[in-house]
Amino acid sequence: MSDCPKCNSKAVYDPPQTVFEDYYHPQHVDVVHQVQVIRRHHCVPVYHHTTTVSVKDVFCGDFEGQNARTASLRGKRR
Repeated sequence: MSDCPKCNSKAVYDPPQTVFEDYYHPQHVDVVHQVQVIRRHHCVPVYHHTTTVSVKDVFCGDFEGQNARTASLRGKRR
């Protein structure tokens, strides 16, 4: 290609290209985390020990074979 004085220069244009310049800015966004508390109640057996006492008189020796009335009368005379 030579610089010929008879050749006029001309311009050819391609279709425009779009170039994006992205700018990012912080945006406040609240994220709400919901927590549900469930109070569960359970019955738990707690043992309380109770003692009952019964008293029984048993006569031995000299009182053996006698009825209770006779034994009680002899005890009172002494």
